[in-house]
Amino acid sequence: MIRALFLALLLAAPAFAQEAPSQPSGAIATAQNGVSDAAIERRIQDIIAQLEGYTGVIVDVREGVVTLSGEVLDNAAIQRLDEITSRVDGVVAIQNEVVEDTNLNRRLNPVFARFRDRIGQAVAYLPLLAVALTAGLTVMLVGVLFARWEAPWRRIAPNAFIGDIYRVIFRLVFVLAGIVVALDILNATAVLAGFLGAAGIVGLAVGFAVRDTVENFIASIMLSLRQPFRPNDFVDIEGSVGTVIRLTSRATILLDRDGNHLRLPNAVVFKAKIINYTRNAERRFGFGLGIDPNDDLAEAKRIGLETLGSLPFVLVDPPPQVWVKEAGDSTVTMEFFGWVNQQESDFMVARGEALRLVMAALTRADIGLPEPTFRVNLPGGGLPVINLPDTENRSREIVVTEEPAPDQTPPADEVAPVRVIERMVEDERRMKGADDLLSRAAPEE
Repeated sequence: MIRALFLALLLAAPAFAQEAPSQPSGAIATAQNGVSDAAIERRIQDIIAQLEGYTGVIVDVREGVVTLSGEVLDNAAIQRLDEITSRVDGVVAIQNEVVEDTNLNRRLNPVFARFRDRIGQAVAYLPLLAVALTAGLTVMLVGVLFARWEAPWRRIAPNAFIGDIYRVIFRLVFVLAGIVVALDILNATAVLAGFLGAAGIVGLAVGFAVRDTVENFIASIMLSLRQPFRPNDFVDIEGSVGTVIRLTSRATILLDRDGNHLRLPNAVVFKAKIINYTRNAERRFGFGLGIDPNDDLAEAKRIGLETLGSLPFVLVDPPPQVWVKEAGDSTVTMEFFGWVNQQESDFMVARGEALRLVMAALTRADIGLPEPTFRVNLPGGGLPVINLPDTENRSREIVVTEEPAPDQTPPADEVAPVRVIERMVEDERRMKGADDLLSRAAPEE
């Protein structure tokens, strides 16, 4: 009665065996026609005898209940015993009493055996490994040697910097091709996918860490391909004014009018507003003068146009221009404009001489250039109103017995451009000409 109750409880208990995807499914039939304890025991013993690591396992079957005892080398083997035993036909329940063997010698012997087997496999693999290495290195060597040949890269690249980038990319392509060929010979191309994935993650992390450097590098490429300026161009880059010395892979170097170096990161230059004063030889200068509103403005305009037109450094085409800009409380502001050829005249000197001569001509014509007039009213009304000098208060008592000689037009050598900055730039470019991305052959923006 007790035995029948025990068997009923065992039948109702859930099975604890785990499925392994690598094991076949379905029941394992015994060699006997009937199911018996001896057949089950013999079948299980025959199965585990064919497996490595179960030599110390003892199998005992009574009334379909399998009792396993003994020692194995790892815990995974214990779990696998339950799986194997549960698939034998006729097994009612399993009592797994197998424990993990902790004997040091028995645990190390399989390790040494596996190590010897792997050494043997590596030795047998050496000829194939040598062939794979030879093929991969040959492909890499072809790419490296071709990348060192500078002639074709100079023809296809707009400058040396872009040529070096082409050579590096070409070399990397052949290095990767060599690795793929070697792994394909070894039938280990799956390793490449993991390697590329890890390289992508590392590259992403490095890219975020050196984001400014990468941005500078890309800006250098774009500036060298589409050059907004040339060497010795006089430019204004977001308020930084100077003459271009060189464009490097990191920065744009300018020389200001005081002889100081301005180093601007290429990332800033690429995004900045650039004014290139040298791109066009003709450049317009202008200045404003305050004219007395009581004087003849048309006469002042005529004198200004005549004076500007008579200057040898002022171009006839486009012609000079004069107009009234605005009327103030005490003066009328007139603006005077003229064009000069920057290759023949210094812009700032020409503007200064034009301003001087126009002021002198207006003064000789008795056209006033007054300072602003202020009316001061004090509380109480006891004090007189103070008027600063204006047209009515200008002295008329001075008698000019002789017409003053007009100001002389400056000679051409005084207005000619000074080439000091240009010579300094050329000297620096000769000393460090290799580190320059500017090229006369590159297209202009």
